[in-house]
Amino acid sequence: MEGGRRITVSPRPCCGRRIVAAKKRPRANDGFVNSVKKLQRREISSKRDRAFTMSDAQERFRNIRLQEEYDTHDPKGPSSMVLQFLRKRSKIIEIVAARDIVFALAQSENNQRICFLNVSADEVIRSLFYNKNNDSLITVSVYASDSYSSLKCRSTRIEYIRRGTPDAGFALFESESLKWPGFVEFDDVNGKVLTYSAQDSIYKVFDLKNYTMLYSISDKNVQEIKISPGIMLLIYAKASSHVPLKILSIEDGTVLKSFSHLLYRNKKVDFIEQFNEKLLVKQENENLQILDVRTFEHTEVCRSEFMTPSAFIFLYENQLFLTFRNRTVAVWNFRGELVTSFEDHLLWHPDCNTNNIYITSDQDLIISYCKADSDDSLSEGNAGSINVSNILTGKCLAKIRASNSFPVDNNCSCSDKPSRSYCCNSKKRKHGSKMRSTVAEALEDITALFYDEERNEIYTGNRLGLVHVWSN
Repeated sequence: MEGGRRITVSPRPCCGRRIVAAKKRPRANDGFVNSVKKLQRREISSKRDRAFTMSDAQERFRNIRLQEEYDTHDPKGPSSMVLQFLRKRSKIIEIVAARDIVFALAQSENNQRICFLNVSADEVIRSLFYNKNNDSLITVSVYASDSYSSLKCRSTRIEYIRRGTPDAGFALFESESLKWPGFVEFDDVNGKVLTYSAQDSIYKVFDLKNYTMLYSISDKNVQEIKISPGIMLLIYAKASSHVPLKILSIEDGTVLKSFSHLLYRNKKVDFIEQFNEKLLVKQENENLQILDVRTFEHTEVCRSEFMTPSAFIFLYENQLFLTFRNRTVAVWNFRGELVTSFEDHLLWHPDCNTNNIYITSDQDLIISYCKADSDDSLSEGNAGSINVSNILTGKCLAKIRASNSFPVDNNCSCSDKPSRSYCCNSKKRKHGSKMRSTVAEALEDITALFYDEERNEIYTGNRLGLVHVWSN
């Protein structure tokens, strides 16, 4: 998990997803707040004093509270019998905020696959990507008409969605055959899109601003491509004792360096990752190797100190990287030294999912859905907490937990309450003006999380299809 976001076609596609767009509530003096933030950014660099960063973050999140609730579920359901499953509640699997609109992607719980944002009836939206380069939302979908076997991308300007005409968008990469194991990867750091057509073994790089194709890579021996700022690492088929590698310029595909890295024979490669000039290689039951590809300086980290993580996130601003393993997060530098172990930051979900964590643009804070307390069990029904931690120190700066009280509105006439936490027929609650969930209930079974840095608001979605807004 580097700067890019890769979406692949699964041979067994996931359950159907649908997307609901909700307009953010207006904020008083929004223009003034944004002007102040712009002045702060201009006067205070991203490398600002650590003490100031921590106190600023604590102040930002000190009084954050549950403010609004939105319901993506339509209790009446569509009239078509084909869409009967949409009457059931579906968990939120992804949240994306784009200026004054929040998009929540919901996943159905049965085998029928369909979703809609004024789209065709057999479309399943697999993922969302907000392209800040041209202020548009990219949807990545599969279709029943080809047995959900190919990815299709579409770009829709946010202004079209705001006007209520989302069908005014246009298709992307129509010339590409993105059947499994093909993929599309959106790289926000470099402003590029990487596609892979497995049918003809061709990788193509597009400009994220205008979707112009820049160049292609046609080589059947390429097994994987890793993207980092300014460059791409091409990993070739492994030989008996080494793996051939190439480093290319991300801008024009020029080969900057070709070399091979020695491997232990008959040992599985756990991962090969590239970050700028640093190459990270780990084989099964072996030490982590960190190689500087410019000087070929070599560093090893004992396998007992660095165990293979389930995922990485590279922190470009700080020249560090995060590892995720067994619900824990750690920060390392490229000398192989452990920089940070987080206090009170045990992730709720066992698998690292970027939809459940958020790292700020300055890469100084991580916001995650965590266990509420080290003594709590992980049994279903317990409320977790939203933790805000400093990446460089590991210190927990703020926590949204169930002990924060919020009144329950029991004045509900709904005769079909699925649980005491919400009313399925409340129009007021559906439009965000009335809440049925307590803080504890809103913190149960969170399946997606997003932080809007401009508005200082956290959005969470849960398994019931409810989206909650947390702000000051």
